[in-house]
Amino acid sequence: MRQQQFLKVLPLEEALARFREAFDHAPLPPERVALARALGRVLAADAGAPVDVPGFTRSDVDGFAVHAGDTYGASEEAPRRLALAGDAVATGAVPQVAVPPGGAIAVATGAVLPRGGDAVVMVEETDTEGGALLVRRAVAPGANVSGAGSDLARGETVLRGGQLLSSRETGLLAALGIAEVDVVRRPRVALFSTGDELLAPGEPPVDGKLYDSNGRILADATLEAGGDVVGLGIARDEPAAIEAMVARGLPSCDLVLLSGGTSKGPGDQAARVLARIGELIVHGVALKPGKPVAIGVVGGKPVVVLPGFPTSAIFTFHAFVAPWIRGRAGLPPHPPQVREARLARAVISARGRTEFDLVHLVEGEAGLVAYPLGKGSGSLTTFARADGFHAIPAGEERREEGERVAVTLLGPLRLADLVVIGSHCTGLDLLLSLLLRRGFTSKVVAAGSTAGLDAARRGECDVAPIHLPGVVLPPHVRVVGGYGRRQGVVSRDGRGEGRLVNRNAGSGTRMLIDGLLAGRRPDGYTMEVRSHQAVAEAVRNGRADWGVCIENVAKGLSFRFLADERFEFAVPERRAGRAAVRAFADILNDPATRRLLAEQGFSA
Repeated sequence: MRQQQFLKVLPLEEALARFREAFDHAPLPPERVALARALGRVLAADAGAPVDVPGFTRSDVDGFAVHAGDTYGASEEAPRRLALAGDAVATGAVPQVAVPPGGAIAVATGAVLPRGGDAVVMVEETDTEGGALLVRRAVAPGANVSGAGSDLARGETVLRGGQLLSSRETGLLAALGIAEVDVVRRPRVALFSTGDELLAPGEPPVDGKLYDSNGRILADATLEAGGDVVGLGIARDEPAAIEAMVARGLPSCDLVLLSGGTSKGPGDQAARVLARIGELIVHGVALKPGKPVAIGVVGGKPVVVLPGFPTSAIFTFHAFVAPWIRGRAGLPPHPPQVREARLARAVISARGRTEFDLVHLVEGEAGLVAYPLGKGSGSLTTFARADGFHAIPAGEERREEGERVAVTLLGPLRLADLVVIGSHCTGLDLLLSLLLRRGFTSKVVAAGSTAGLDAARRGECDVAPIHLPGVVLPPHVRVVGGYGRRQGVVSRDGRGEGRLVNRNAGSGTRMLIDGLLAGRRPDGYTMEVRSHQAVAEAVRNGRADWGVCIENVAKGLSFRFLADERFEFAVPERRAGRAAVRAFADILNDPATRRLLAEQGFSA
């Protein structure tokens, strides 16, 4: 028989370019799955919190709810005497009485804080004497208390679309009461091997026959890459059998993958069948091993024929098919396990116990920088959003700013393409979601405008969102754009009186509040939340009577305008040329983005 030459060897870059141009590599449409089946899947869209976390203001310790001011001056030698009021509040119970001035109510760890109390004294720091409580150590407002919505506020973005769901993220979703979630559909890959010489594993051995190892290798590699496998078995090396297998796989699958039948020998038929029933776009690549690979289009779908030798098959799979599967499944690449980093700020620990300090990891001028998250053990978002932790030995009380630490990763680490440190805004959430659609990941540390500018000055972030009127930028830091927004007082009755829900120190909104108060410290001043949504939800649900936030999140509330302001994005000049920073600036100034921002209530 005359040998037919099918090979036309292409450079790898050209073959890859043809493959990319011929087929869609973007994530597949979403499907809704039960949370029990979401592990290892990729979130299809941003997920918002349907409830507040915690749902009520709670005690973090066993102790006594008090007015913090009633404990001032307390010591071992001169304890403060408070009257015990009401029954002890157990976990899951609703307090029946409020904490009176000069009084205290016993509370369990996790119990609802009775109204009137603004702190909890640990039981170890008290004694009882008759009907009185002796407090031997003063507490500050907010001590040993987690405020309602202090971790998450209803409506706040908790996970971004495109995020891989590990056990931390599924645990977070479960804690929010979410039973089903929209995830990127995994690509379905129809898989079969070709060759008259092949046997299925488990069949009796036959002289001149080989067991099909490619079927197992490629099926498991497909699963590892994030795809689902539809196994079709083994086809004889003849045109009708191969064509029938392709026809079986195409209707229900996104890609048909087979191995064998790609060389120029007269007995192998797969590439010839592919050329006849579809369009053959690649047949032969300058790759060793893996030269005789064939790629075609049949019915608008990719059909990939890998070499029969197992090593060649797996090399070409990872060169062509695995990236396509990961792209369609929305999956990120795999990272190392442990990294060394420099602490962004000092960390204080209690002597006598080993402490694991959860951190964000960002790329600084001289390597990785670890930003401590700074929340307690009750915080769900801390663990879900952390990149890793460093261990503080029991004999240490402090680790200094700039100290090198070994960070143990909590999961696969891909350093974000864009590091954002500074103020929070719902418009920023929109921008970062659009950025992710362009293939750039982001890491957000909501530390406030002032901390953001400090991070930009040190070269520890790419973008610092700020809203500080009249601020003088640090040297070599410039603004790349921004938008307008309206700040105001929100309340349910339009008065703006009563209990305040405050913002975190260092934020631009906190500075606006402090200017408005002119030195006054109303009820609630010490209870802080970290986002505009949290302010609105606290007022909306009656946990507070008023607060200050942007108009966009004030739906259903009275909004009394205070100030127009510019929410701007400062960028260190030495980072302005990075691809993710350029993409962020392009998105920010894109007319389509400006229209989306306008729809959300922001101005040019």
